[in-house]
This record gives sequence, C-alpha cells and structure tokens, in this order.
Amino acid sequence: MATTNKAFSAFLIMVSLLPLSTFASRTSGAHHGHSGHGPKLHSPPPSPPTPASPPTPAALVRSTCNSTTYPDLCISALGADPSSATADVRGLSSIAVSAAATNASGGAATAAALANGTTGAAANAQATPAADATVQALLRTCAAKYGAARDALAAARESIAGQDLDFAAVHVSAAAEYPQVCKALFRRQRPGQYPAELAVREEALGQLCSVALDIIALLSSSPAPSR
Repeated sequence: MATTNKAFSAFLIMVSLLPLSTFASRTSGAHHGHSGHGPKLHSPPPSPPTPASPPTPAALVRSTCNSTTYPDLCISALGADPSSATADVRGLSSIAVSAAATNASGGAATAAALANGTTGAAANAQATPAADATVQALLRTCAAKYGAARDALAAARESIAGQDLDFAAVHVSAAAEYPQVCKALFRRQRPGQYPAELAVREEALGQLCSVALDIIALLSSSPAPSR
C-alpha cells in the first residue's frame, strides 16, 4: 500500500511538471479531427449551355459566298449593297443579279462611248474610214448586246421575286452570253481590235453572273419555308 501511494505521488509530480501547451495541442487536435467529419458543402449544378445564336448578316453573306465560284468577288459585290445586312439568301441572290446588271449597264455605256469615238481605242484609231465604220458598227452591236444583258438580268430579278428560280437562272445565263457575241464578232471581222475596256467588262460580267447562278442554285436546293 505504501508502494502504491509513492507511485501515485510520483505520477502527480510528473504531471505537474508538464507544460500546459501539451494539453492545449492535444485539445486543439481533437477539435480539428472532429470538425473534419462535419457535413460537406456541395457546389451548385452547372448552368445549361447557352443556345447557339442565329448567324449574323455578315456571317450569312460569307457562308453564302463561300458556296460560289468566286467568293471574294461575291463578298465584295454583296457587301457594297447596304440591304445585304438584313437580306436572307433569296435577297442575296437578287442583290447579286443587281450587281451583274450594273456591270452590264456600264458595258453598254462603254461600248456606246467607244462607238462615238469619245474614249479609248476608238478615239486613237489609225485605220481607214471603212475600217472605222466597221469598228463603230461592231461597237454599236456590243452596246446593244450589253443592253440586252441588262434587260435579261432585270427579268431575272422579277423571276426571283416571283419565286420562279428556273426562269431566273435562264435569264442570268443568257445575260452572261450576250457579251460573248460581241467578242466573237470582233474576232471574226476585226481580229486584235477587241477593245480592252470591253474585255474587262465581259470578264467581270461573266463572273458576276456565275455568282448569281450559284446563289440561285443554293436557294433552289434549300427546303421551302413552312407556312
């Protein structure tokens, strides 16, 4: 019994000599360990994806022109018309036809000016009077052909408005061919004298008509809107 009392007294003396920080650290560790098992907070569910917005007008012009043979020319021609900002594909086809018609009108005016000797090669021609008369006659024919092309393109616009796309394509194809008659006549009757001004007009008109035909084809292949 005396031995037990001595051992207990020794234990009390050892406990009294321990620093208070020992008990504090153990108590703190116990609290931390207990708090680690508390309820976990869950993050809110992710928000649903934002629906894709419809293509902007500029994007519609670009995507439409990318389906044509001459996309850069198409973007330039359509972008020059402010109404392309709000047009659908049908409207863009009409704008393309109008751009070609503007070129055809310019071709008619150029050919008429050359026939009158007021500009270009005709004003500086060094040929005989008979040759001058022949060239002037050819140029007047060219002016008429470009005028016919302009009229055909006007008819194409009316066909597009009436949703008759087959006739619209026929009119645009005819407009592209009229200037080629002018070039063929020059090659047959006055080789090497086909005016450079008309050559530029012819090439541009052919490309613009190609763009218009491509957009009309795109419009024809699109599903009809539901009513």
